Amino acid sequence: MGAQWKAKGKELAANAKGRAFGKLAKDIMIAARNGADPASNARLRLVVEQARKISMPKETLDRAIKKGAGLTGEAVHFEHVIYEGFAPHRVPVMVECLTDNVNRTAPEMRVLFRKGQLGTSGSVAWDFDHVGMIEAEPAAAGADPELAAIEAGAQDFEPGEEDGVTMFLTDPADLDLVSRALPAHGFSVLSAKLGYKAKNPVNPASLSAEHLEEVEVFLAAIDANDDVQNIFVGLAS
Repeated sequence: MGAQWKAKGKELAANAKGRAFGKLAKDIMIAARNGADPASNARLRLVVEQARKISMPKETLDRAIKKGAGLTGEAVHFEHVIYEGFAPHRVPVMVECLTDNVNRTAPEMRVLFRKGQLGTSGSVAWDFDHVGMIEAEPAAAGADPELAAIEAGAQDFEPGEEDGVTMFLTDPADLDLVSRALPAHGFSVLSAKLGYKAKNPVNPASLSAEHLEEVEVFLAAIDANDDVQNIFVGLAS
């Protein structure tokens, strides 16, 4: 399942683009607080490039940048909140939210975690590393992810399971540097963000098919919440 959980199946194909636009719009607004020019705002540049990769309409992109930078007169107040706990069968999860109302989000998370276990701050985070995560795909024949990771300055990499997308892992401070370097080593960057990678992920083989399905249903319900940006799961690929 990798460092970041992603939904599966036909429903994802039908709903993914709209949800991705909504999540990225929030990321863009947050990044644009530090300036509306991607050329001088590394964080904004990364999310703008990601938005273009998924064909976010230009007007949607521009509106999010202007709103976040305070150029529209609208106040943007998103709070970054991490919820920690366990999915069914003791699979550790970290849920990253951007919310304009914690008093709404917190009880919603408590309800969603009833099928698992909601922990206190730090109860699960100790078992995750905070890292930069760069998803990239080969842009040239014969591109070698191991060589690219070494030469671009990544700490590690995880080869894609089926889609050919490699996850390059970096020190948080090196996220922008490595994402800029990868294209010169044969990889096209699809997304770049800070996230959490489990130190001791649960082996899926230790769970029955029924139990794995229960984990997936739990994660899908969490992901359907509008305030959820990312879900990081301690389940090995």
